Amino acid sequence: MPADQPLVVISRSGARRWVSAIDRAARDVGLRVGMPASKAQAIIANLTMIDADPAADAAALERLALWVLRQYSPVVAVDGTDGIVIDTQGADHLRGGETMMVSGLVNSLRGRGLTARAAVADTWGAAHALTRLTEAGTTVVPVGGLSKAVVGLPIHCLRLPADTIQGLRVLGVETVGELSAMPRAPLTLRFGPEVARRLDQLFGRVAEPIEPLRTPELVAVSRDFQEPIGAAETIQKYVHRLARQLSAELEGRGLGVRRSDLVIHRVDNTRQCLRAGLAKPVRDPARLAKLLCDRIEQIDPGFGIEKMVLVAVMAEPLQERQTTASLMEEQVVDVTPLVDILGNRGQRLYRMTPVASDVPERSVTRIAPTAAATGADWAARWPRPSRLMARPEAIEVVALLPDQPPAVFTWRGKRRRVKRADGPERIFGEWWTRPREMQAVRDYFIVEDEQGERYWVYRAGDGIDPQTGSHRWFIHGVFG
Repeated sequence: MPADQPLVVISRSGARRWVSAIDRAARDVGLRVGMPASKAQAIIANLTMIDADPAADAAALERLALWVLRQYSPVVAVDGTDGIVIDTQGADHLRGGETMMVSGLVNSLRGRGLTARAAVADTWGAAHALTRLTEAGTTVVPVGGLSKAVVGLPIHCLRLPADTIQGLRVLGVETVGELSAMPRAPLTLRFGPEVARRLDQLFGRVAEPIEPLRTPELVAVSRDFQEPIGAAETIQKYVHRLARQLSAELEGRGLGVRRSDLVIHRVDNTRQCLRAGLAKPVRDPARLAKLLCDRIEQIDPGFGIEKMVLVAVMAEPLQERQTTASLMEEQVVDVTPLVDILGNRGQRLYRMTPVASDVPERSVTRIAPTAAATGADWAARWPRPSRLMARPEAIEVVALLPDQPPAVFTWRGKRRRVKRADGPERIFGEWWTRPREMQAVRDYFIVEDEQGERYWVYRAGDGIDPQTGSHRWFIHGVFG
């Protein structure tokens, strides 16, 4: 079907048929969610319509929520028929903060062909409302800015029944701010306690805990306490016990844990979570417990902890291998425990690997620190600098064209006289990557200044034909 062909999803209840979902093309021509199907057909001839499948939609949403659980946060649940709610506390630091976390999530979904909006706020109710009522792809409400962000929202964002919303509108109430300013007693007498409860949940005056998504394939162990616990030593003791139990469960299934969540249930009906990620699947209870206990100071037991749950949210097949020690064999040091410790402290770890490309900035990429070797190698035809800049920096150059190296260049405000130079090394553009690189070339030179410092500089273009480049000079790297 052409991308510009409007597409709508039709839901039905008895004899009534209405539009329950539309794509961008349908929205652009005036169709709206909720309008009768007959009206939509009258607006657009030969409109493409498909029947809604609520069961399949719910299953797909649950699969997506499970993916988010494994990738982003220990506490994830389905929010209605079209959303997912995530508790980012304790998990956002692993993604560079809340802003980077939600933008990365939206971009990941977009890369999978899904259009999504995300909002971060202090409460579930506020995030639910902002996600559905704002056009921005991502919204992050700063701490303390909740009231300002929601007072102007319409009252239908409060997740109240339709008849309650209609009754409030009859009274002239249209926004959250107008509703929150009304006396509570008459509202409760007329509409029941639900209106006040939703308002309190929206503003964070009443807790609204998220029940984490759990599926049968997730391996989990738990411990209930008859008397609430709170001492750090006691928590640490039970973390080690749960780690041993989880390792035993995983061994029975032939699995190793790659990502585990420790969920703390407090007596005030709130939860706290710690997530531990591992570079490769393991079943070592001591190693798993250490990763969790290293951050045990982040746990606030409050009035006491009544339950602890340890879940392997990401597990992979693991086969134990027997090794033989030999004095003649070189001992290989396993650095994955160190990688795990640094990674769980929020460090972004990676290693560089070569890529088959002549363009310098495309000839290297980042991979996971424990990823298998790609088999690629850097070309050794010409020497390369030990430090390659992320982006080439413009320099001012005095040089004879077309093939002579710089005689003098100015970089970052300092003038440098060239004593020795080697080149040019000509690198052509990759026309299969970008059409505008069909004729593009760069001429690279290795130059050495009076202090003995060596630099990797290039001219954009061949020095003659303006179609090959701007003929400006840049510095791209520094030799150690």
